[in-house]
Order: sequence, then structure tokens, then C-alpha cells
Amino acid sequence: MKFAVIVFPGSNCDVDMYHAIKDALGEEVEYVWHSTDNLDQYDGILLPGGFSYGDYLRSGAIARFSNVMVEVVKAAQAGKPVLGVCNGFQILLEAGLLPGAMRRNEGLKFICRNVGLKVENNQSMFTSGYELQESITIPVAHGEGNYYCDDETLAVLKRDNRILFTYDGDNPNGSLERIAGITNEQGNVLGMMPHPERAVDSLLGSKDGLKIFQSIVKNWRESHVITA
Repeated sequence: MKFAVIVFPGSNCDVDMYHAIKDALGEEVEYVWHSTDNLDQYDGILLPGGFSYGDYLRSGAIARFSNVMVEVVKAAQAGKPVLGVCNGFQILLEAGLLPGAMRRNEGLKFICRNVGLKVENNQSMFTSGYELQESITIPVAHGEGNYYCDDETLAVLKRDNRILFTYDGDNPNGSLERIAGITNEQGNVLGMMPHPERAVDSLLGSKDGLKIFQSIVKNWRESHVITA
């Protein structure tokens, strides 16, 4: 499986994401600059964390208009797995690929530490490697991770089981309903604030994030089996 790590001016977690795919997962991966206008050769799209365009206007608001986002939308519509982490999640929200918005953390401070997560749905292409309600540890690093949506959107997310991760224990940023990660209606686009790419080896303090990438590969391969 071949992954693209999209790099925007101000991305700073692209190297972590590349390492997670190449060294921990053992799959093919390339950096792809934001001006790229074709992603057809890639099977999975990864939007890493950072501060794209310096977070001017608001996080992800400018990156949403980069050339590559036209291709990211096309990839999502074609059913390819798209994962946006932290700033990548914010970009997916701004692009309309996921519902809702991000606000400043409830305490108005940047948070950088390990947090507990609970797996709320293990029937997705991103979470099939986990047990339902499994508790995992993955780090966060953000100043605007307070997820919010209106009541109607929240009801739809709950009804369709599109909330994949919630914060387990404390709610570090004040997110509505402790939401840490959601998918689109089709189930192939995941946005999450915690950084699974920073939790792929026990030397990093946790390897709980690796199962997200392993789940993507497993489900992609199963869907691309060629039968005689």
C-alpha cells in the first residue's frame, strides 16, 4: 500500500508520520508538497499535524485552499482512506470533509502530553484492530482541539456510530462529548486530534497508535483482493 504524507508550509509532524508508515508499518510512503495536483498513484492520504500557514485566520483555514486539497477531496470521494491528525483534522473540517469546527482549548493553553482514549467503534477501516471500548494511550499537542458541532450534527454522529475515539478520563481540551476523533458518512475519512504517529513504538512511551495504521492496511488489502 502506498501512502502520501501531504506537506503544507508550517507542517511539523510530517516526518513523524513518514517514520510511522515506513519504519513502524513497513509500507511505502512519500512526502507530497501542497501544490501537487494529482494523487492518483497513492492508496492512502495522510494529513499531518503542525501549523499550516502559521494558523493565520484560523487553524487549517488557508491550507484548505491549497491545490492538493482538490485532490484530497477526490480521493475521499473515491473511497480512499484519508487520515487527518491534529492540524490535519482541522484542515478536513475547514474543507467540509468532516462536520463541525475546532475552538481554542477550554483552558486557553497549549496542551502537550499523553492522554487516554476509548475506542467507541471498532468496526471501521481505522479501528478494526482494536477491541470495542479498549483504552489506549496516545499523545496530544494542540492549542485548538476543542471540537464542537450543533445538536443536529451530534445526533447524526451518534446515530451512525461515527465517533471513533473519545477522551478517557479527563477531557483535556473541553471537546463536546469528549470527542477525540470522527469519520465522514462513508467511513473512509478520519479526523483526530491525538497523534497516533507518535505512538507506534514502545520506546516512544506507547505503541497504541500503530493499530490505526495496521487497520488501514488490513482493510485496504482485503478490499483489493483479486479473485479468479
